[in-house]
Amino acid sequence: MLLVAIALEMTLFNINFYRTLGYEEIDLSDQLNLGVDEEGNYRLTEFNHTLEFENLNVPIHNIHFALNEQQPAQLLDFSINFTDDAHLTYFGDTDYTTGVPYATVSTVSPESMYVHLSTSGPVKNLSIELVDDNVVYPVRLEGISINAPEPFTFSQLRVSVVFFVLFLCFLFRPRSLIYRINLRDEPVFTKRAIIAATFVEIFLVSTFLFFGSNMVGVATKSYNYGSWDRESIVSVYDAAGENAQQYSMLAESLAQGDLYLQKEPPQWLQEMDDPYDKGARDEARKAGGEDYLFDVAYYEGHYYVYFGIVPELMFYLPFYLATGKHFPTAIGILLAMIAFVCGCTALLDRFARHHFKSVNLGVFLLLQIPLVMCSGMLYLVKFPTFYSLPIMCALAFSIWGLYLWLHGRSSERPEGWYIGGSLCMALVLGCRPQLVVLSLLAFPLFWRLYVTERKLFTPAGARQFACLIAPYVVVMAGVMWYNAARFGSPLDFGANYNLTVHNMTKRGLAFGRIAPAIFAYFLQPPCADGTFPFLQSVPFDTTYMGQTVREATFGGIIACLPVLWLLAFTRPIIKMRREDHRTNTVAGTIIVLLVSGLLVAVLDAELAGILQRYFADFSFMFLAAAVLLVFVVNERVNTESRTGRALRTILVLVVGISLLYSTLLCFVPEIGWYSDVYGWAYQNIIETFEFWT
Repeated sequence: MLLVAIALEMTLFNINFYRTLGYEEIDLSDQLNLGVDEEGNYRLTEFNHTLEFENLNVPIHNIHFALNEQQPAQLLDFSINFTDDAHLTYFGDTDYTTGVPYATVSTVSPESMYVHLSTSGPVKNLSIELVDDNVVYPVRLEGISINAPEPFTFSQLRVSVVFFVLFLCFLFRPRSLIYRINLRDEPVFTKRAIIAATFVEIFLVSTFLFFGSNMVGVATKSYNYGSWDRESIVSVYDAAGENAQQYSMLAESLAQGDLYLQKEPPQWLQEMDDPYDKGARDEARKAGGEDYLFDVAYYEGHYYVYFGIVPELMFYLPFYLATGKHFPTAIGILLAMIAFVCGCTALLDRFARHHFKSVNLGVFLLLQIPLVMCSGMLYLVKFPTFYSLPIMCALAFSIWGLYLWLHGRSSERPEGWYIGGSLCMALVLGCRPQLVVLSLLAFPLFWRLYVTERKLFTPAGARQFACLIAPYVVVMAGVMWYNAARFGSPLDFGANYNLTVHNMTKRGLAFGRIAPAIFAYFLQPPCADGTFPFLQSVPFDTTYMGQTVREATFGGIIACLPVLWLLAFTRPIIKMRREDHRTNTVAGTIIVLLVSGLLVAVLDAELAGILQRYFADFSFMFLAAAVLLVFVVNERVNTESRTGRALRTILVLVVGISLLYSTLLCFVPEIGWYSDVYGWAYQNIIETFEFWT
C-alpha cells in the first residue's frame, strides 16, 4: 500500500511535470512595462498592475509567475484574458458561457505560480491584471514566462493521506479477517485494537485543531511565534477578538465576587428603551460612537455571560486564579473533545459487549468511526471558540453520564456509578441546557429495573434511585441560584437578553419556523462544485413570513450522511429485536435517541436559529440510534454468509461517503478560519489536492 501511494505520487499526482516536459519556455520579462527595484525585481504597484503582451502568435499552455519569495505572504488574484483562433477579442461571462476564472496565486506556494491555460490555437494578445483590492503593494516579480516546464514535487502529506485511505479500504474490505474477531471471544486483543484506533482519532482531530492556529490562543517558539512572550515555554493570548473573551472576562469578575462582567456598557446602550432591537441599537451606536460587546446578555445596566457556567468553573476561573492569565478556549475544546471521543468508544464498547453477542471488531470500528467523526464534533474543533465549548462539554458529560449509568446497571453496588453518571448528566444543564433531554434515556435504561420489577419499593432500590436523583437536585439548585442572582428568576438563563442579530426578547415560538429548520437540518442536499474542497454552503429560502436567523450550512444530516439512511428501517429492526429479546432496553434507547434528536433540533431552530455548529447538538443522537440498529441486524447475520458480506459492503460504502463529507466540510473556506486568515498558506492545501490544475 505504501508502494502504491508512492507510485501514485510519482506518476498521477505529478501529471503536470510529465505533461510539461516537452515545453519550450518563452521568457516575456523583457516586454514588462514595470518599474524595477534595486535587486532587479519588477514591481507591480497600485497604479501599475496590468501586464499587456501583443502579437505573441504562439500557443500558450501555461503562464509562470516567478514571484520573489522575500515579500509579504499573500494571495493574488489575476484576471487573465487572451485572443486566439476562436476569439478575436477578449471574452468574459455571458448568460450561456463562463469566461476565464481568476487565477489565484500565493506568494509562498510555488505550485500555484504555474497557471495552465486552455486556448484554441496560437494566442495573439495576452492581458494579465492583478485585481484583488486587498493586495499589499508593491508585488515583486522576478519574471514571467509562458510554456514553462513544471518541476517535480513530492508531497509527504499527499502520500500519507493516500496510504491512510488505502489502509482503511484494505482493513474494512468485506472479506477482511477483522470481521472474524468477536469482541466477547477476544476481549484483550479487541480492547487493545479499539484503544489504538481511538488514539489515532484523537491524534488526527488534535492535529486539525492546532492546524487552525489563528484560533488556538497558544504560542511557543515555533508555533504562533508572533504572539509568543519570548520567556515562557508556552504562553497564552486572547484569540478571536474581544467578544470571544466572555468566559475570560467572567473569570476576572468572579474572582472579585461579581456575577456580571467588569466592562461598563456605553451610556447610549443604558439609555435605550429597547437595547435588544438590532436596528435601533446600530443607529444608537452611530450616534453615541462608543462600541459595545456583541453576543453577551445585557440586563439592567450590566453585561452577563449567558453561556453555561460549568465550562467557566472547570477551566477559566481556576486557570485565572492560578496564573492571572486567560485560559485558551481551544485547549478546553481539545480536552472536551478527548473526553468525548474516549466516552463514545467506552459507551459503544459497553453496549456491544453487554447487550449483543455477535459484534465483531470490524463492525465495531466501522461504526465507532462515524459515531465520532460525523457527530459535528469536527466542526466544533474547526471553530474552537466559546460558542463551541459549551456544546463540546455537554456532549462529553452526556456520553460519560450514560456510560456510568450503564456500568452501574450491571454492578452489585451501583450507588457510586449512579451518582457519577447523574452528576455528569446534570452538569449538562450548566453547559448546554437543551442537551439535558438525553437524560430521558434513564427511562429505557432503568424502567424495567425499578418500575416493572418494582425494585424502587425496596430499601436498596430506593437508595439507588436516590443516588440517581440527588446530583440533579444539587446541580439544579446551583444553576437556579446562579440564574436568580443574575436575572431575578431561577428559570431564566439569560439567553433572551442577548445582544445579537435579532431581538430575543420578542422572538417567541412560531410554528412556521419548524418546517424550514427540519429541511435544513435533515433533508437539505449538499451543494458541490469542482474546486477543492468541493462543498459549498447551500442556498436557503423559506415561505415563513418572519425573521429567520441562519448562518451558512452545508446540507442536512440525513441527506449528507448515508450511514443514517439505515434509520428508514427502524421499525422492522426494532420488531426484530423484540422477537429475540423480551427486554426493551435497546429498542427503547433507539426510540428515545430519535425523539430527543428531533426535539433538540426543533428547540434550536425555535430558540436560536439554523447554524452549522448546532448540528452537533443532535447528530450524535441519530448516529447512535443508527449504530444500535446495525448491531441488531448484525445479530441475525452470519459473518461468513453472502448476506453478511453484502451487509458489510453496504456499510463500508455508506460509512465511507459519510466520512468523506464530514472531512471535506472541515476544509470549506469560511470567514475567520485558517483559509481566511492565512489564505496564502491555505492555497498550498488546494494545490496539494487539485494536482491537475
